Amino acid sequence: MTAIRGERLIFADLSFAVAQGDALLLVGPNGSGKSTLLRILAGLGRLEAGRLLWDGQDALADKLAHAGRVAYLGHQDAVKPGLTARENFFHADQADAGLAALGLAQLADLPARMLSAGQRRRLALARLTVGGAAVWLLDEPTLGLDQASVERLGGLLAQHRARGGMVVAATHLPLPLPGAGELALA
Repeated sequence: MTAIRGERLIFADLSFAVAQGDALLLVGPNGSGKSTLLRILAGLGRLEAGRLLWDGQDALADKLAHAGRVAYLGHQDAVKPGLTARENFFHADQADAGLAALGLAQLADLPARMLSAGQRRRLALARLTVGGAAVWLLDEPTLGLDQASVERLGGLLAQHRARGGMVVAATHLPLPLPGAGELALA
């Protein structure tokens, strides 16, 4: 894979694989292409050269199918401040399970604008747990989280992987992802 942003080469000839149940940590300094790579994997960015494959086929040939297998959490939480925590879920019948998974059940009816930064991040993560995506793409997932929330996230990541899910996460801090591979971007 090769990516260019503006007129700047971000990375070239990048190759890696993530199997079911695996995790890959993207590490490197700011500006090394971690977020760019996640956006490409999510189908939101453009490859200059190379291919993104899913089961040996072009993953982006059917963008709708690809969108169904990936869940992307970027730097922004995509939480609507005027909606309650429960209303911020795409499927209302899944909200309670997602909120409980991240310890937010007691805040279900609170407008999201009243949540702290860490609570908003947990809300965004909670939506991942109920979406059914095979691949979780996480950009600095621990941003704003306290230690207890990071530990809870570790349990959710382990459960996702145990079900055959895959995780690709960009981070500057240690993540609770035992056995994860590492891809260093320079």
